[in-house]
Amino acid sequence: MASKEKNLSVPDIQIRPLDKVKIGIVTAAWNRDITQTLRDGCISELKKHGCADSDLISIEVPGAFELPVAAKILLSNHKLDAIICLGCVIKGETKHDEYISNAVAGGIMTLSVMSGKPVIFGVLTPNDHQQALDRAGGRHGNKGIEAAHTAISMIHLAADVKNAEKQKIGF
Repeated sequence: MASKEKNLSVPDIQIRPLDKVKIGIVTAAWNRDITQTLRDGCISELKKHGCADSDLISIEVPGAFELPVAAKILLSNHKLDAIICLGCVIKGETKHDEYISNAVAGGIMTLSVMSGKPVIFGVLTPNDHQQALDRAGGRHGNKGIEAAHTAISMIHLAADVKNAEKQKIGF
């Protein structure tokens, strides 16, 4: 089913609970009515799956462009299992949104690959404010919840791979 027909915030897979992990959340202040809803949904979902308040470090930056550097600052100063970057870049009359979105996506991916830690892209890139609302608790769910699911899945993947290596016998 196409995503425009489905609320993707309801996972198709079983979400395993978290145990003793630290997660950073970086939220852009720009389009705050959207990003705060993403953040609240994300935090609520992480708590639902085992994170305590003390397991979460949540900071705010001015806009989406600052998400990658703030994530890098968190990774440099805290032992984190994942970072979730939340923002909203709404298309405007110029190509400004494309430049910002591409820079943020590239920065988040580069940081994730270079650090070896999951840095989750939870940035909405809608055409208008209504599309953003639809994805921040509206008819298409809350992409902050989906970002939490992605972080949880990636944390478990890293742990599963690490544990498989420990159980390996031979070469």
